Amino acid sequence: MAVAAHILAAVDHLNLRYIQALDDLSMEGWLNSFSPAADSAYVCISEENDRRGLPLALMLDDCRARLEDRVTFVTKIWAGTFQPYRTRHFVQRLACEAREEGLCQAVSNFSVTLIQEDGTARLLTTGVYQDVISLTEAGAFIKTRRAVYDANVLPQYFVYPI
Repeated sequence: MAVAAHILAAVDHLNLRYIQALDDLSMEGWLNSFSPAADSAYVCISEENDRRGLPLALMLDDCRARLEDRVTFVTKIWAGTFQPYRTRHFVQRLACEAREEGLCQAVSNFSVTLIQEDGTARLLTTGVYQDVISLTEAGAFIKTRRAVYDANVLPQYFVYPI
């Protein structure tokens, strides 16, 4: 069943809001990309662990309260304790399917470039977003995002979501 063009546009706009928030280091903007529902979730896991069914994830925020906790940790508790860096995200939607009323499932490729304090840029990782998206009158919001990154080992410690 084909997904309507306005739904595809809403999904694309959501991904752009999401990556702009991360590239602007706006954790509040990142949080606002997610549905306010209590069961909203974000998982960032390596492709190897995902493929092998291993539950070990780099980030595992399995409910809205944990998403909110991540914002607090990054912006208040860890502030000033990690080496500053910036990112540039690129995203490409690959598939989008309608599910039950008000939800769709989407898959998108992503790549993340890391810009260090001295201006040096290098590829942090690539991967795929596996999403369940809530479609509302106010727009599209992530209900669950599984960011499966391709690297087995990331080149440095980082605190911001992918």
